[in-house]
Amino acid sequence: MPLQDLPCLSLQGSMLTQSNKRKSRNFLSEGLDTECTPTELIQQCSPRHKLQRLNTKDKENDYGHFVLARRPRRKKESSTGISWDQLPDELLLKIFFYLPLQDLLGISRVCKRWHRLMFDESLWHSVDLEGMTQADAALRHVLKTKVTRLRCPRSYVEELRLAGTEPLQMAELDLSSSIIPTSVLESIICGCRQLRCLSLEGLQLSDLIIKSVAQNTHLLQLNLSGCSGFSDAALTDMLQSCSSLEQLNLSWCEFSSSHIRGVTENLSSAVTHLNLSGYRETLTLEDVKMLVDRCPHIQTLDLSDSTLLMADSFPVLAQLKHLQHLSLSRCYHIHVAALTDLGTTIPSLCLLDVFGLVPNGHLPVLKKDLPRICINSKPFSTIARPTPASTPAVPLSDRSMWGSRCRLRVRM
Repeated sequence: MPLQDLPCLSLQGSMLTQSNKRKSRNFLSEGLDTECTPTELIQQCSPRHKLQRLNTKDKENDYGHFVLARRPRRKKESSTGISWDQLPDELLLKIFFYLPLQDLLGISRVCKRWHRLMFDESLWHSVDLEGMTQADAALRHVLKTKVTRLRCPRSYVEELRLAGTEPLQMAELDLSSSIIPTSVLESIICGCRQLRCLSLEGLQLSDLIIKSVAQNTHLLQLNLSGCSGFSDAALTDMLQSCSSLEQLNLSWCEFSSSHIRGVTENLSSAVTHLNLSGYRETLTLEDVKMLVDRCPHIQTLDLSDSTLLMADSFPVLAQLKHLQHLSLSRCYHIHVAALTDLGTTIPSLCLLDVFGLVPNGHLPVLKKDLPRICINSKPFSTIARPTPASTPAVPLSDRSMWGSRCRLRVRM
């Protein structure tokens, strides 16, 4: 092939300059020196063609069509090697058990699996909803989770609709001093069959509620202080059914003489702590005699504000061989001088409360006459109360219920 026809040289005489001629001579001389053929020179001077890569793995390039395909991203391997999804439900529940209530509710929004685990009954054994202004939704949710220990005093419940008739798993329930309709309270108590400790202090009750309480035959502690709205017949049936009662607080209820008689004649012999204070014109000496005969194992007895009692009740009380704590506050018909004989009349007595009965000037003399007995050390009764008011003031988060704290608590 003639050299002037080579495309890399473009040898057209009128278009070449002197410098191009010099370069072409040098190029030809180099080609002659290396003994290259014209074909080899063409291959060296011509630009290299890019080889098109054919992707035969995917189908999108078949039949000669070019298609843009997005390759999947490589999954980043976890640095630890274990993800949350690989943990079994039992281990996740063990971790969730140590979370407070707010965090436990927050994790329910992570995924469907965590939402399902959040409702597991193992996480909701004990809940504290004290002081909630609108406890309807929270109480409905807690009862749905089969809680066994619920503390909800001083709360406001306006309306509560429980779905289904499945019995509740409640063992300890505190609704003291709450604002709750009687109908709502009936729907809760009627579903309880396993109660062991119950406090409904200061609530308006009904015969249906008392009859529902009677269904809990293993009841050990019952606090109905300040309650009203139930008959003496319903009260009698409940006391006969709950034969395992150990602590009973019936102070300051709207009781008639028939109510008091029903209590003293039907109390179980298992009762060791009893509060019958506040019955100024209804509790008589005959009632005390019946009480002592029915419950010979009483250790703590509160008969405060019983203005009909006098010193002739001391020989009757002396029959209680295990009596350690006696409250006679504001029993104004008991003479102060008669109190000095209690040390010998009741040898087992250790605590004596006589608030409002002994003037401050005579109190040192009485303490001197009774050196073995601690006088006026407990201004408030602790019988069957879930959170005794006599304990030192502690933060709300440290409140306990019948001796143990609730795990899940609402922080106000």
